[in-house]
Amino acid sequence: MVEDGGQNLVANNLSAEEWLSRAQGLVPKALEKAREVKGFPGRWKMIISKLEQIPTRLSDLSSHPCFSKNALCKEQLQAVSKTLNEAIELAECCVKEKFEGKLRMQSDLDSLSGKLDLNLRDCGLLIKTGVLGEVSLPLAEQEAAADHGNIRELLARLQIGHLEAKHKALDCLVEVMKDDEKSVLAVLGRSNIAALVQLLTATSPRIREKTVTVICWLAESGSCENWLVSEGVLPPLIRLVESGNAVSREKATISLQRLSMSAETARSIVGHGGVRPLIEICQTGDSVMQSAAACTLKNISAVPEVRQALSEEGIIKVMINLLDCGALLRSKEYAADCLQNLTLSNDYLRRCVISEGGIRSLLDYLDGPLPQESAVGALRNLVGVISVDVLVSLGLLPRLVHVLKSGSLGAQKAAASAICLICSSTEMKRLVGESGCIPLLIKMLEAKSNNAREVAAQAISSLMTLSHNCREVKRDDKSVPNLVVLLDPSPQNTAKKYAISCLSLLSSSKKCKKLMISYGAIGYLKKLTEMDIPGAKKLLERLERGKLKSFFSK
Repeated sequence: MVEDGGQNLVANNLSAEEWLSRAQGLVPKALEKAREVKGFPGRWKMIISKLEQIPTRLSDLSSHPCFSKNALCKEQLQAVSKTLNEAIELAECCVKEKFEGKLRMQSDLDSLSGKLDLNLRDCGLLIKTGVLGEVSLPLAEQEAAADHGNIRELLARLQIGHLEAKHKALDCLVEVMKDDEKSVLAVLGRSNIAALVQLLTATSPRIREKTVTVICWLAESGSCENWLVSEGVLPPLIRLVESGNAVSREKATISLQRLSMSAETARSIVGHGGVRPLIEICQTGDSVMQSAAACTLKNISAVPEVRQALSEEGIIKVMINLLDCGALLRSKEYAADCLQNLTLSNDYLRRCVISEGGIRSLLDYLDGPLPQESAVGALRNLVGVISVDVLVSLGLLPRLVHVLKSGSLGAQKAAASAICLICSSTEMKRLVGESGCIPLLIKMLEAKSNNAREVAAQAISSLMTLSHNCREVKRDDKSVPNLVVLLDPSPQNTAKKYAISCLSLLSSSKKCKKLMISYGAIGYLKKLTEMDIPGAKKLLERLERGKLKSFFSK
């Protein structure tokens, strides 16, 4: 035992050149012994063909200018030498027919053949990865790139050697990424991505967990989504979502969340059967996983052609339940987003949302302190499928007022758009006017967003066809100045036709006409008349007549 330990110590102290010489000396001996074997002819023929390829691989490796300076070369030559010694031992056993049993020897020969495959592949990969070139840099650049060199070597080790060696490299990579993710991303190549994707299917749960942790970092970095998808990351990620341990499931779900932002990848997730496990997480997962799964499904629902498939998997009921009972506010937002997407253009899905009680859930969600656009948008999408009277009876109007007061600008736009849709009758215009929406819509005319100003002006224009609402607009001190500003003739201003409509209805009031003139409406209207904007000429004439009468009355 002491002697063996001494031999191992001496072997470990050999240089790369000495290991090369040893391997080169073992190849002819291994071939000679292999050719003497009479038994197991098929297996030995395959082994001999692989042994014959080794000299070429060793020559390629040794011809690299940095061959003697890289630890991976030495390790690879040690591995090759060990395999060659094993080949010699097994050949001698077969020649002397001294082995425990035929099946055992067949298994040993198959194992030897696999090791030779690994040695040949790894020798080629060692050159392809570029890790050998790190030490060929000038000294000053070597120092600057020292960290990158170590990372490149770690990445190379993910592709070279047996599984346990890859496991150790993975451990080191996880630690490096905790401290310096940018340096890893700077040297990461497609072959490294492919190696990581392969490790997602390793038999060891610990290796899968660490690998998906790295994959999750890479997906969230936003720098290599295309490589991940093209190297086949989706099927193993989906399998981990289905049956991984808690950490693996969470990291896999977060990875899919990021990758599903691409419409093409979203379609692929559906094609690989990813919807069902994601829906199950929305029903049973912890808060972080639930949020990531809901966001992934929201991203997928943005692709029109897969919405029917989502519905068939029961997504509508799950999203409504999430809207009611989601552990995180973010999860509820994603559920509302998903329902908005699903109801965008499909009457069948709209009816499904209604039949599952989605309207009440959406309305309840709007009672929150900062109502979001998606819930209002989903309700707006349902207007054409359900009676407006039913919506009003369920409390739609107070929610719209709340959104116009407290919602995000996007939510306010969606609320104004919903008002335009529901105001199809005199009675509805009266109810909306009495709800307190008009002052809030007038204030919305001051928004910086052109789209917001346009939809607010459109809603006001529709409401003002009822005389009671028109009087309320007249009473608001901000109505005329805000509407006159929207006469701006620039192409970016798409609200001008609605502003003209509103001001025309207000022009019967002398006070309003005077205000319009004082805020510069005539100058705007002259330009709009030249542009043939409908209603501009008529309103201009009315204001100019009023201005003339005012002049003579003085």
